Amino acid sequence: MNAPNRPAPPAAEPAETLRSALAGLLAGLPPTQAARAVERLIANYRGTTPTDAPILRDRADVAAYAAYRMPATFEAVASALDALAAAAPADWAPGGQLDIGGGTGAAVWAARAVWPGQRPTTVLDWSQPALDLGRELAAADGPLHASVRWERGRIGAGADLGAHGLVTISYVLKELTESDRAAVVDAAAGAATDAVVVIEPGTPDGYARVIAARDRLIAAGLHIAAPCPHSGPCPIVPGEDWCHFSARVSRSSLHRQIKGGSLAYEDEKFSYVAATRFPPAPAPARIVRRPQLRKGQVLLDLCVPEVALTRTTVTKKHGAAYKEARDADWGDAWPLPRG
Repeated sequence: MNAPNRPAPPAAEPAETLRSALAGLLAGLPPTQAARAVERLIANYRGTTPTDAPILRDRADVAAYAAYRMPATFEAVASALDALAAAAPADWAPGGQLDIGGGTGAAVWAARAVWPGQRPTTVLDWSQPALDLGRELAAADGPLHASVRWERGRIGAGADLGAHGLVTISYVLKELTESDRAAVVDAAAGAATDAVVVIEPGTPDGYARVIAARDRLIAAGLHIAAPCPHSGPCPIVPGEDWCHFSARVSRSSLHRQIKGGSLAYEDEKFSYVAATRFPPAPAPARIVRRPQLRKGQVLLDLCVPEVALTRTTVTKKHGAAYKEARDADWGDAWPLPRG
């Protein structure tokens, strides 16, 4: 997903700082121990059964998770937050952030990339080893380290989370029962003074969890800011398709070693919803599939404000729009109408 114009972040890019911090903390982890932990984490990540115990049990698990998942989680969350930023007023930035189930803190790193600067931030998770490693990683970024509270706890019905400008819930709902998912989303809606962003894996069941969260956020009075260009029912028929997007993830040598891959990148598929208390300016339309480039034309599959999916064809006769279409990516906003 192409990002809107982000303000220039201070010093090193957060993504680079995070990669460097991961490399430093994980350099001493025995490869065989890391490999076993990663295999178990992959099985949990790809499974469909919620767990009633923390997936990250000890430092080896957390270190393996950080190497295996943090770079991809960072990019997926940053993409979703970019879309929120594009739909928000130009001068808006969250006054604070609560990251529910944030573990090692990928979402707070992503928020720092999208909105540089310090803000009061709380990472709430029930895995103490994850919180401990998250605190260690944050020490690589002075302002981030100084502004984040790492708090151990669980979210239940009626939980009082205080008030926060932005509440993020990334890759968490899968680990919960259906009733606990509803309680977490309701608590997030109650705590958010400005926005809630929910991110899940880009799978059919991940999308189903996002849609359920979307419905609850709308019922709580929030407006859908992204990816949908409307707050109406999703036009995708459950069981026939699902809405998801892709974020390109650069792999460090450590990342390739932990994941057993050779490519310098991977694509993280994710589903998300961003909802706001303030009236947003959502995308006129959203490209929901990878654009198809044909000779002299580009086919774009769009979600449009009429609560529908449609396909538009942009040809050379459309002039500048044709060049824009050739450069467009899956997940980008697309202006309407197009001739």
